[in-house]
Amino acid sequence: MVKLTDDERAMLDGRDGAAVQKAMDLLVRYAEALGAEDFVYTNNVAGVPGSSPQWVKEYYAADGGDYRAVFSRFDLDSDEVVDIPRMNAFSCHLQGGMDPVMWKEQGMTPAAFANFSSDEAETAAHGVQVLKTCTPYLAGNVPVMGEHCAWMESSAVVFCNSVVGGRTNCEGRESTSAAMLANRIPNFGFHRDEFRKGQHTVRVDVPVDSIFEWGMLGYFTGAAVEDSIPVLDGQISQPSLIRHKHFGAAAASSGGVEMYHMVGITPEARDAETAFGGKARGETFAYGAKERQAIYERLNSIGSSTDVDYVMLGCPHYSVEQIAEAARLIEGRRVAADCELWIFTSRAVKATAEASGYSEILKRAGAKLMTDTCSAISQAVPKGTRVAAFDSAKQVHYLPAMMGIEGWYGTTAECIDAACTGKWNGVLQ
Repeated sequence: MVKLTDDERAMLDGRDGAAVQKAMDLLVRYAEALGAEDFVYTNNVAGVPGSSPQWVKEYYAADGGDYRAVFSRFDLDSDEVVDIPRMNAFSCHLQGGMDPVMWKEQGMTPAAFANFSSDEAETAAHGVQVLKTCTPYLAGNVPVMGEHCAWMESSAVVFCNSVVGGRTNCEGRESTSAAMLANRIPNFGFHRDEFRKGQHTVRVDVPVDSIFEWGMLGYFTGAAVEDSIPVLDGQISQPSLIRHKHFGAAAASSGGVEMYHMVGITPEARDAETAFGGKARGETFAYGAKERQAIYERLNSIGSSTDVDYVMLGCPHYSVEQIAEAARLIEGRRVAADCELWIFTSRAVKATAEASGYSEILKRAGAKLMTDTCSAISQAVPKGTRVAAFDSAKQVHYLPAMMGIEGWYGTTAECIDAACTGKWNGVLQ
């Protein structure tokens, strides 16, 4: 039985209206299923509240077929449609399904865009921040150490837990939408001290000092520890936000890592003993030259043809630093006539890129800077795409399988070169 405070009991009894009551009812059922004894307060929620493709609204046509119906029946698992007030928690909307400007280039229909625009207007009207990104921490939502959050999106979750020391499980649409109204999430998993301790060791025996190398190490780590908490120690250097971003996304893709420790680097790993909460336990996995070579070959195992017709950058969404680097690499060059270069970021970062002149450099070169989504989320690639190249281990893991195309993994420089020549010339150094 979940223990409720007087305030939580009052919400469940309807004090704050029907929508909050339905949210608390869902959260109580969720907590009971998890075996959680109580709730934690959260004022930082990231999800996709109420948004849906048109076919979902048509499914709820008898209930009105609108945002209100979807939020009530789908998000809150309610047995009736209720009025949805403004959210009570600080809430943000993660990535959507299309670019708000270049949706035609992505192959979207006017009807799909109209539905997208309608949902976005409802999102804003309900007090949700329209960030439309898988990297909310790059667009203004940066948790602090110890802060209880309720976030969706695997690469955002692992960043929150590991890099800044926030606390969140990998939540779903329903639990985040309910948390936006009730400011509560079950006190379970990564919200609790005892659950955040390391479970296995990853010994890094080769230098890891670039985005490319951090991505490969992340992919190795996820495959090795699966959904456990790794403690990494060894030759890891030059930590930065974007390196952690690529490491965590890769580890969450090849395995199911939602938190990791890096000794002397991440905030809950002052030393190995702190990271483990005592003596080291579990298995030890070595990442050396042989393992590095094997991971590179695995990431490039679905590439055959060296004729590249699509290069995708921005998974997770690019930072302004990465956009600046892409602009530097492509300035004075031109995307090949038989290739497309799409770079994905958030609206907030794009605004900075535009103000800094990077967007214009990319545009002159024939690249397209897009927001709100990525090719995996929208399942949108340039027409006729057969072979794609990525600087993201996460994206080369997902998109080729989803879209039935070949894929290559390499450095950002190799990807830019592929976009400008239409050829893949990547090689492990």
